[in-house]
Amino acid sequence: MLLISNIRQNSNEIIERLSIRGIDAAPLIQEILDLDAQSRQARTEMEQTQAQNNQLSGQIGELMKSGKKDEAESIRNQSTQLKDKIKELTVQVEQLEQVVNDKIIALPNTPNTSVPKGKSADDNLQVLIHGNAVELPESALPHWELATKYDIIDFELGNKISGAGFPVYKGKGAIFQRALIQFFLNEAGKAGYMEIQPPLLVNADSGYGTGQLPDKEGQMYHATVDDLYLIPTAEVPITNIYRNVMLSESQLPIKNCGYTPCFRREAGSYGAHVRGLNRLHQFDKVEIVQIVKPEDSYNVLEGMSEYVQSLLKKLGLHYRVLLLCGGDMGFTSAKTYDMEVWSPAQKMWLECSSVSNFETFQTNRLKCRYKNSEGKTELAHSLNGSALALPRIVASLLETFQTPDGIVVPEVLRPYTGFDLIN
Repeated sequence: MLLISNIRQNSNEIIERLSIRGIDAAPLIQEILDLDAQSRQARTEMEQTQAQNNQLSGQIGELMKSGKKDEAESIRNQSTQLKDKIKELTVQVEQLEQVVNDKIIALPNTPNTSVPKGKSADDNLQVLIHGNAVELPESALPHWELATKYDIIDFELGNKISGAGFPVYKGKGAIFQRALIQFFLNEAGKAGYMEIQPPLLVNADSGYGTGQLPDKEGQMYHATVDDLYLIPTAEVPITNIYRNVMLSESQLPIKNCGYTPCFRREAGSYGAHVRGLNRLHQFDKVEIVQIVKPEDSYNVLEGMSEYVQSLLKKLGLHYRVLLLCGGDMGFTSAKTYDMEVWSPAQKMWLECSSVSNFETFQTNRLKCRYKNSEGKTELAHSLNGSALALPRIVASLLETFQTPDGIVVPEVLRPYTGFDLIN
């Protein structure tokens, strides 16, 4: 959530930066400023009335001691009128502040000035491309046919048990999944991330804190009886560890990672681009989260991007990095890199990771602050990234390393699988 103080002081800059997203925010920003001015004026009047009433209250006591009961009663009547006015102004201030807050919540994060303008994925900027696409023979199969051929993923069985988008992993397929999770967690540990095993359901405050609510509530599974939400990513519970927390500068940077299943209702479209593992309602992912000082966050973003790329390199995958344009970025992000792996049988790029800097957008909602070396309280910056999401990684691995004898397991995974070939 944007800071009202920043909107007051830098409204033109905010309007300009939101235009990177293709948004004309000028009318809403002006409305917020007008309402904020009314709110502050009402608060000033309320505080002045309170001070006036406090002064009268002191006079009442003195007059009563002096035996001037009639004068004391007259002032008491004035005080009663002032108290009524204070109550009215208090309600007015609370209502105006709530309206201002609701308006601000509707604003997405302001993009960093390095983010390219654009409306859709077509306007994203390719930053780099690593490796070369493998040339598969005509007999090569897409991953969903390989999964059936080697009986490692059963999409129909998942559909029977739950519905579309809930595959069942079997035998070497299940072991392969577990091997990837363990590999990603171990690599994160080596990179200095402390592992967290968080809850898979969160309350509305947690969803609000990281920006899933109210922006994405339609994409989240909601357990209505208990008013809890199944997490769309481990980012939500892990980042909320630091909700309403005052940190010291010496604690930063905080580096956490966690493996969780992820649940998303958004996977509802049809077509070749959502076949097999391309888009699921439930999938596994290892997430990395950092809480850092503001002056460090963009260097940290680059480091997180490089770390995710190191995993893709170790797996031997052909991938590319995109800098997302303003119109394709998430609601809460100030700058995002997407990593996409090549699916050689489908001949298409598959997104497998997003790494984002949220600046103070989440920490303002979370009230995640720290005291700097001068003792001043500041909002920290939050960042996170997928390191990595499994389904499209698995899809790319199955297709890339298929041979007539089976699917070759990448060397870095063999200590975790106990086999080097899926056949």
